Amino acid sequence: MPLSQYSPSLILCILAGFLFLIAMLLLVGLRKARGFRRFLRGLAGAVFLLLALAVGGIALALHNYLRIFDDVAVAQVSMKQVAPQQFQVTLAPAAGTPRTLELRGDQWEVDARVVRWKLPALLTGLPPMYQLERISGRYRDIAQERSAPRTVEALDEAAAFDLWALKHRFPRLLSFVDADYGSGAYLPMVDGGRFTLLLNPRGGLVAKPADAATREKLTASGW
Repeated sequence: MPLSQYSPSLILCILAGFLFLIAMLLLVGLRKARGFRRFLRGLAGAVFLLLALAVGGIALALHNYLRIFDDVAVAQVSMKQVAPQQFQVTLAPAAGTPRTLELRGDQWEVDARVVRWKLPALLTGLPPMYQLERISGRYRDIAQERSAPRTVEALDEAAAFDLWALKHRFPRLLSFVDADYGSGAYLPMVDGGRFTLLLNPRGGLVAKPADAATREKLTASGW
């Protein structure tokens, strides 16, 4: 099986374990070493231990991200209108628990974070990864967008370590990670509408009507 078929976080966990094992072997044998050799062995053990911790931290930061091999449906969105410019929206991610929430406005929008790889990590064939970040309501009229009540809900799980945040905090340390790419997609909210949210390997987020009835409602709304 190609390396890219495995979870990047799993690969990094295995690598972290291997580095940790080397560190322990070096540090356990420290008592038998003498003089300058003892110093070099201790230094090497400390370096491997730090590398193991760093790689393990990156693996943990990748835990909530999902891989992109091809154009893939990342979520299904359905909605019903409960009042003028007010909708009950259900978002069912491809991996995760469906959520029902209330959005105000004329349009719905979903944003995602996309993580891609630079050399040398690119040589491993690891695919891009994504994490849905938030869903929000939008108003078609700009003046109303500035003054009317806004609704926005977070979709990403709270995590102690997040690769996106780590990349922006330590850009030089994680130079092989490209976390500067975000993407968003939006469509009108229509009563009874059903939509499919897709993401391609380049990181582009696309929203499409999931059935003919929704497509007809979008056409009737002037979209």
